[in-house]
Amino acid sequence: MNIETLRTYSLNKLGATESFPFGNDTLVFKVGNKVFLLSSLDNPISFNAKCNPEKAIILRENHPEIIPGFHMNKKHWNTIYYNGNLPEKLLEEMIDDSYKLVFDSLPKALQQEIKTI
Repeated sequence: MNIETLRTYSLNKLGATESFPFGNDTLVFKVGNKVFLLSSLDNPISFNAKCNPEKAIILRENHPEIIPGFHMNKKHWNTIYYNGNLPEKLLEEMIDDSYKLVFDSLPKALQQEIKTI
C-alpha cells in the first residue's frame, strides 16, 4: 500500500473527507467532521487508526509495526508503520474498523444524513 492507495481506499468510505489541518505532511481523513485516520506523507508511510482497545493490544502484540498511537490516545489509537510486512487485507481492515468506530459514534441524525449522500 502506498499513500495514493491509502487515500483512495479511505475516501471511498461514505462521507469521508480529507484535509491538512496539521500542516502539509499529515493527511487527515474525517467522517462527520471527526477524524478516523491520519497519515504521514513520508516513505515508508505510517498512519494512525482508531481501534477497539482489546483488539489494539492484540495487534500490537502480534505485529511490531503496530504501536500505540503517536500523539493520540494510546488506548484507542494505533500507529501502523507500513514496511511491506503487513498484509494489505489487514491494513484495509484497520482502516475499516477505524471508520466504523468513528461513524458509529456520530449522532444518529448525522449518520442518516451521511448514508443518504
